[in-house]
Amino acid sequence: MLHTNELPIDQSLVRSLIGTQFPQWADEPLHSLDATGSTNLLFRLGEDKLVRLPRQPGGGEALAREAAWTPRFAEHLPQKVPRFLGLGTPQHGYPEQWGITCWLPGSHPATDSSDTQLAVDLADAIAALRRVPAVATNGLRHYRGGPLTRYDRQMQRDVEACRQIKELDLDLTLAGEVWKQAVALPPGEMRSWYHSDLVAENLLIEDNRLANILDFGGVGIGDPTVDLHGAWELFDHQAREVFRERLAVSEEDWLRARAWALAIALSTFTYYWQTMPSRIQHRLTMARNVLADARMGAHRSS
Repeated sequence: MLHTNELPIDQSLVRSLIGTQFPQWADEPLHSLDATGSTNLLFRLGEDKLVRLPRQPGGGEALAREAAWTPRFAEHLPQKVPRFLGLGTPQHGYPEQWGITCWLPGSHPATDSSDTQLAVDLADAIAALRRVPAVATNGLRHYRGGPLTRYDRQMQRDVEACRQIKELDLDLTLAGEVWKQAVALPPGEMRSWYHSDLVAENLLIEDNRLANILDFGGVGIGDPTVDLHGAWELFDHQAREVFRERLAVSEEDWLRARAWALAIALSTFTYYWQTMPSRIQHRLTMARNVLADARMGAHRSS
């Protein structure tokens, strides 16, 4: 169990929900996926569909938001995004909205990679998302699209909590310095759409190109700098520089994005250290690459 408030979900429940609300697919094969995420439990339905059920109370709101906005992103992004085939309602004791999307093929990219083509593809995807016309609504705000100062208190708590993880081999003093440097910067001025979680587990590769982008549940409108944070997980230093140059990222935005990478990594350690070893390894790569860049920058300036 990942969460203390985890909703009870099993294949029998999913069968009941599909049979009642989408009877046209009731007889198709259904099986749970090993690569289930922390937000939704995933079940493959037939050959071409994916069933997603929020794992916690309130999770249906993010799924409904994703269903509402992904058609707009599909018009602008060079990659495919989840296409909702149906949005289910609470029933059979399950209290949340849930969804059925088309199945998107591909494999997740490697981390700490020298793949400059992926760096270009991801940069182009972010640029395309930023060009999608924004809308005026208070319902599309997420903490990852706000200034770092709003997250400062949580970051301090996470640093202290990480000090209690004996197996965590990370220079938390340097992490605090990197964060402090970024928090002192003025907030970013750009306002646009952002995905908020562009990391390996939400990207799919086909024929050595970025083909599909998953999980828009954290999408919002605000400072899109957070969408750069996956560069420290996905790429080695050289590919990361290609990514940065492709997007023409300013020094201040790069430092803010680097701080977001640290904050997201540390929050993962404190919450999922015992339950999601694969995600922990990816976030360790992210954090270590951030600190390596910080040391390199300090060395160059000395």
